[in-house]
Amino acid sequence: MKSDTLVATKFDELLAQIEEYNPSCDKEKICETYELAARLHSDQKRDSGEPYIIHPLAVASILASLHMDDTTIMAGLLHDVVEDTDMTLEDIRELYGDDMVVLLDGVTKLSKLEFRSKQERQVENLRKMFLAMSRDIRIIIIKLADRLHNMRTLSSHHSDLRKKEIALETQEIFAPLAHRLGIYKIKWELEDLCLRYLEPEAYNNLAEQLTMRRDEREAFLNEVSETIRTHLEETNIACEITARPKNFYSIYRKMVRQNKSLNEIYDIHAVRVLVETVKDCYGALGVVHTLWKPMPGRFKDYIAMPKANMYQSLHTTVIGPAGRPVEVQIRTYEMHQVAEYGIAAHWKYKEGKGVDNSNAAREVDNRLNWLRQMLDWQKEVSDAKEFVESVKGDFFGDQSVFVFTPAGDVIELPDGATPIDFAYRVHTQVGHQCVGAKVDGRIVQLDTTLQNGNIVEILTARGTGPSRDWLKIAQTNQAKNKIRQWFRKEGRDEFSVQKGRAMLEKEALKNNIDIAAMFKVERLNDIIKRTNFVSVEDMYVALAEGAITTLGIINKIKEDPILKKALLPEPESPTPNIGQSMKVRPFSGSNATHDKGVWVKGEADLMVRIANCCQPLPGDAIVGYITRGRGVSIHKADCSNVHYYEAHEPERLVDVQWDNENTGVFQAEIEVLAMDRDALGMNIMAAISETKTRINSINFEVDEDKICHGNVKMEINNLNQLEYIMNKLKKIRGVTEVNRKAGAR
Repeated sequence: MKSDTLVATKFDELLAQIEEYNPSCDKEKICETYELAARLHSDQKRDSGEPYIIHPLAVASILASLHMDDTTIMAGLLHDVVEDTDMTLEDIRELYGDDMVVLLDGVTKLSKLEFRSKQERQVENLRKMFLAMSRDIRIIIIKLADRLHNMRTLSSHHSDLRKKEIALETQEIFAPLAHRLGIYKIKWELEDLCLRYLEPEAYNNLAEQLTMRRDEREAFLNEVSETIRTHLEETNIACEITARPKNFYSIYRKMVRQNKSLNEIYDIHAVRVLVETVKDCYGALGVVHTLWKPMPGRFKDYIAMPKANMYQSLHTTVIGPAGRPVEVQIRTYEMHQVAEYGIAAHWKYKEGKGVDNSNAAREVDNRLNWLRQMLDWQKEVSDAKEFVESVKGDFFGDQSVFVFTPAGDVIELPDGATPIDFAYRVHTQVGHQCVGAKVDGRIVQLDTTLQNGNIVEILTARGTGPSRDWLKIAQTNQAKNKIRQWFRKEGRDEFSVQKGRAMLEKEALKNNIDIAAMFKVERLNDIIKRTNFVSVEDMYVALAEGAITTLGIINKIKEDPILKKALLPEPESPTPNIGQSMKVRPFSGSNATHDKGVWVKGEADLMVRIANCCQPLPGDAIVGYITRGRGVSIHKADCSNVHYYEAHEPERLVDVQWDNENTGVFQAEIEVLAMDRDALGMNIMAAISETKTRINSINFEVDEDKICHGNVKMEINNLNQLEYIMNKLKKIRGVTEVNRKAGAR
């Protein structure tokens, strides 16, 4: 039969493919395995109508293209027999032993996972996948080969919706996994196939445009390649040069991200130069930069600083012939093997017989650190949505920066990451106890964006904890989730509730909403129904953490006829009664973090805020100023603004005093002047941390006279606490002045 001939031909091609890179393969065992798989699948057909055995043969061929070992290739031939035939794992154990059982059991379990299910199931499925990978990384390599062939053969029998579901799952899970493992051959093809089904119009347009320009592009690349080859031969550097177009998906992503047409994207292809040694790599780079001017900011040294997936290469973009930019990639033949096959290349050496394979084994283990992090972290995270978003965003994102610990270890983080993200990636407790950071030996602010090659040192102090402001600074979901967990564990949710309520109150006032009516239980229940929250407290916490906006809530109120009528009555003009003394609620926009109290002569329910110009603390002499529409602002009695009000608007000043029965947390800022020396910043932060005071930000700059100017923002309860800290800092060696600063003007 024609189909039998086709199958036999496919198997002969597979054998030839294996023998080409592994002449000593167990050909007899591979043949027996193929015959077993063919017999077990003999009555089965694919959706296309072709014999089912075509699929296992294709999977085995993909594995052979990665130069995998005999056991892995045989597992590829058998990967569906446990699920789709009467063959059991015990049968497999008798025929092949435990190693094969581990592979087939893992692949079978992965085949049953659905990654586009409800988030609780997604978490469990991701966990199972990570566990399978941790047992034997070849399990996921087989699964990637399986997914690649399935994507190649998405049948017309599948609905368009089903095709898109499979493609989206592949794009979100399997293509990033191939990237993480450094198997670019599979990654690029999966990405292009996903684009074909998810954005068919864009895919077809891109293919058409690239085809139209193919002859011109090939002529240009040939000119670049021959010029490099000629000059490398003159310098006695043996090389192999190829030119390749970048995959469709990466070009499409650049067009979307940069909002440019194909004609405006210059690095749609690359010239690859393969040489013998690392020394030759840098020699070739010098030749290329002699031939053409390099473009600023476009050189990347992945040899000195390899990617987490083991990729090593030199990348440079130069202004080539006719002023056209071109990317040149330079690496050794060995590096090229890793670039193509990723972790599979190291696995071959790890499993090698009769050789010292300890380095390869260690390399594989080191490159799977991220997998162990995922498994550990999954145990800590209780929220399914948080975990799924973090896996897809932090670990499967395609834009990364690579930074060093002081010990020289490489830490990979998403693009835009800060020292806070770095601290939490190193260890949860390092993150919680972070009080500052050094980048390349200089103290920096915690919101500093890390760059490739930075050496990052986290400064810690016991007894401290994260700040809520870090939620705005951190870029990784992992760091944000651990910060939230700390506050939940420490029982600090009450703060979020109060902060969220205050934020909503402030926005409501801006929109002339009846506050008293809005905060009645029945109205709050109406609001949370329209915003899909389980409770009012959940809504407040979401507001405090930035998950939703106050304006979004107000718009929901305005859009609802019943709420609008109840909460937006005709405005009235109340007449203030300045005659009675009473305690009023603090203004929601103040920088207090909890329930501070101020006594003021005025109307009930006036809003109160702490003036940012002078930032008074309990213990300071204070004066109130009735603002136009923003309640009463509280100033220090000697504030320059108060002097202005006394001269121009004395009728707006009111008597106020602190309510000593209520304590709150206020922001204070101090300036420290000192003679610069080693560990000065560490000593200052440690001294403050010893007082159990939260540091919100800290910045040090050294002038040309070697005078260190430090600015520290802290959360303070009262003036006595601030003065105690200032006196403590004055005792530090080298400190000459410690002054309290007013707020930003």
